[in-house]
Amino acid sequence: MGLGGCIILIAVGAILTFATDWEMKGANLDVIGLILMAVGIIGVVTFSSIAKRRRVVVPPTAPVVSEERRPYE
Repeated sequence: MGLGGCIILIAVGAILTFATDWEMKGANLDVIGLILMAVGIIGVVTFSSIAKRRRVVVPPTAPVVSEERRPYE
């Protein structure tokens, strides 16, 4: 699951928790929304920590010095 999927989980969970007043037999949509938001936040944290480890810093290379003689010397 990528970062976009995690953000969608957070958004759907927030909509279920705060913006709806639906009632279902046998399921509390407020709790389901909170669970979706928690899973989304855990996913964002996990994704960002993995992305941090993948980032590779390449040291700058030394300039290339040519040993050829220049014609104007």
